[in-house]
Amino acid sequence: IATTHSAHSEIFRTMAPPDFTNDDRFDGLYVNIANQTQGIEPLLDSVFSFLRRKSDFFAGPPGSGDAGTAKAIETVHTVLQKHADIYTRDKRRKDEEAARREAARKKKREEAERKKMAKRQAEKGEKEARVIELDADGGFDISSQSAAVEDSQPAAKTEDGSEPKEEASSSSPLKSEEAPVKGEDDKGDDNDDDEDDDAPPPVGNGGTVDGKYVWTQTLSELSVNVPLPENTRGRDLNVVMTKRRLKVGLSNKRDEFIVNDSLTNAIIVDDSFWTVEDGNRLVLTLQKLNQMEWWDSVCESDPKINVRKVQPENSQLGDLDGETRQTVEKMMYDQRQKAMGLPTAEEQKKNEMLEKFKMAHPEMDFSQAKINM
Repeated sequence: IATTHSAHSEIFRTMAPPDFTNDDRFDGLYVNIANQTQGIEPLLDSVFSFLRRKSDFFAGPPGSGDAGTAKAIETVHTVLQKHADIYTRDKRRKDEEAARREAARKKKREEAERKKMAKRQAEKGEKEARVIELDADGGFDISSQSAAVEDSQPAAKTEDGSEPKEEASSSSPLKSEEAPVKGEDDKGDDNDDDEDDDAPPPVGNGGTVDGKYVWTQTLSELSVNVPLPENTRGRDLNVVMTKRRLKVGLSNKRDEFIVNDSLTNAIIVDDSFWTVEDGNRLVLTLQKLNQMEWWDSVCESDPKINVRKVQPENSQLGDLDGETRQTVEKMMYDQRQKAMGLPTAEEQKKNEMLEKFKMAHPEMDFSQAKINM
């Protein structure tokens, strides 16, 4: 018995304490709570309410007085700072990785551009070598083109032994002139293909559906951001998600939907959820049934993206690099502005520039001016 007890003690000493900083076992529970609380602050209220009502977290050990409450606040600050440090470290790592990928893509684009320029120079040189110039008398000077042929073949003779007239050879240079023209057309087609190849990848591996939403995706899920009127709450929405269909509308407009369409592919309904963020944005997280394919649109009637341009990386709004996230947020802002009949960010910038110009030139009368923005 003593030996067994000693062995158990040794096992407990060698076992590492569980690491809860990245523990995902309770994600399903927290997702359900988040869906019901509809916001970060209500979620935290729920957690601290449980600790206040069902534990001595704030009171501390018996006899500790106000020190127990101070210790509780200190503990919360410590844990919060720990996770903030983890987030900062992970974000720095993701930013560095994104910078490396962007540098590699830039290098690849530059290499492709160098090859393209070299090809164009070669084609240009070949074209110039085929150019037939006019001589001083206005005729075709083909001496340089036919020198090799004349050296290797005897000149043709007419029946009376004289040299053939120069006009007889004029058909050859005319045909030579036609060849470069056809090459120009072919080159134009090649440039069209190159322009398609140089098109940038879709932002966040998704796109924008005007008047409806902005969406991004990873291999496993889609994130759909729907602009909403200010101060919208979860109870103000009518959201229906099925395996093959998506409906989004406002509760006070039962017969009108922002989205009411068939999904491009199937989703896992039980693992999909939605939240309202900042009181003006609905975020739908749709879990793909087939997690090994890229979607070219969220709904069947939406504009399609080129999935061959998709970058296999995280496309959740919170995980995007700074520049891409700003682009997505600007697209979402413009969507909200258009829905409310207000100017977009670009239009606001132009209006500000116009106002500054008016202030700088008070002597000018703009009352009758027609300004094209």
